[in-house]
Amino acid sequence: MDSATLVKQLLDDGDEVYCLTVDYGQRHRREIGSAMELCRLWNLPHRIVDLSDVGAMLVNNSQTGNVDVPHGHYAEDTMKQTVVPNRNMILLSVAAAWAIDLKADRVAYGAHSGDHAIYPDCRAEFVTAMQRAIKLADWHQVDLYAPFQDMHKGEIASLGHELGVPFDMTWTCYEGGEEPCGECGACQERTEAMEFAAKC
Repeated sequence: MDSATLVKQLLDDGDEVYCLTVDYGQRHRREIGSAMELCRLWNLPHRIVDLSDVGAMLVNNSQTGNVDVPHGHYAEDTMKQTVVPNRNMILLSVAAAWAIDLKADRVAYGAHSGDHAIYPDCRAEFVTAMQRAIKLADWHQVDLYAPFQDMHKGEIASLGHELGVPFDMTWTCYEGGEEPCGECGACQERTEAMEFAAKC
């Protein structure tokens, strides 16, 4: 829902948008189909990159490995089980390479403040370091754009509703089923975000 809101905001701002989805062997592969459907709806160029072999190496987490997805609200011990090592650096590196090839001016990244405590590669320090690294990677300058960095998921849900994002087409659940489990931390965070947005 974060990426979908970011894409819709960019489109409403008049940006030319190219969408990238990465198959990194995630259990919740349903999100790939959701991305395809949204890109068809909005008539956007969309690439899917297969990095599933990378995910297959990373087995000590609940997203690509053999650890069960924790249910209930995230606490420090359970949230660490959902961290795929170095995931966002890998994904952003691929996105930056494509952006450089396209001569685009930026890579848009939907990390938000609620992710900071859970995922080390969503922290402001990480974003700053990646911005610098991407600019050093090529003669063509590409920025890393993270407009939701100081927003929580409820604020993103509220913005998405204002923009008309079809949230029913988005996917959040970390389990690998066809329907959201409603019990994992990602599902609970989504429910709370939607409840926050409904009150705004």
